[in-house]
Amino acid sequence: MIYIFLSICCSVTVAVLLKLARRYQINVLQAVMWNYLAAILLSFVFFRPAIGTIAVMPSTLTVVLGILLPVLFLVLAASVRNIGIVKTDIAQRLSLFIPILAALFIFGEKFSNMRIAGLIVGFIAIFLTLFRKSSGKQEKFSYLYPVLVFIGFGVIDVIFKKLSKIELIPYTSTLMIVFCISFIVAMVILLYTIVVKKQKVQLINFACGIVLGCFNFGNILFYMKAHRALADSPSTVFAAMNMGVILLGSLVGIIMFKEKVTRINYIGITLALAAILLITLSQANAVR
Repeated sequence: MIYIFLSICCSVTVAVLLKLARRYQINVLQAVMWNYLAAILLSFVFFRPAIGTIAVMPSTLTVVLGILLPVLFLVLAASVRNIGIVKTDIAQRLSLFIPILAALFIFGEKFSNMRIAGLIVGFIAIFLTLFRKSSGKQEKFSYLYPVLVFIGFGVIDVIFKKLSKIELIPYTSTLMIVFCISFIVAMVILLYTIVVKKQKVQLINFACGIVLGCFNFGNILFYMKAHRALADSPSTVFAAMNMGVILLGSLVGIIMFKEKVTRINYIGITLALAAILLITLSQANAVR
């Protein structure tokens, strides 16, 4: 369980760093680019992928994933900045419903009544968690970010699942290729802002990006180690990770950043945990 705990801490720390970026005037785009450089270097150290497998031509899905990751990272940062850690983390974790729906409509998987109940409760939880009486157009528009986080992470999860089934290339090598593509995409976007918008590259953004990359990679590394350590109980890892991030993220957002959470939002958080638990139990029953 120590790996699950470390993965949860790394995941929430990424959200905290993105939240603090605005306070200390960190350029998120630059930090995101250096974040992927750190991920590439750490992949070499921990995964030790074969050079030959990395040099192969990436598939269409790999390229799409490599583009989506840095773009969604920027959306995630905007969501944390505009509506806070609590609601952004929940939107990210509830994105698991998209791959579940994909399993039903794309892969033809049969759903139990418990899983259907979990989906219904989950969608209600999304509405209640993000609900807030809005006083202006800008605030209403800001709620587009968690919606994009919800959809984006769900699509990325589906792509990751499809890539994991490809046996020609080890999954760790595929992940390394994805990081390389993401780094290039982020660099292209950054070069555009430097040339067109005359933005300056600052050393502080490099330092923050490396720190961000370490925690981002740590989240992936410890999550994989948790699955290996509890190979016979994948549902345990899945449930503990998602519920842990929601609980810890909510506590950090409310206590550390004084984020406003209404009674309706608290009901939504509770329902989000219930939804993840229902879906996890339905998965465990299906495995048996």
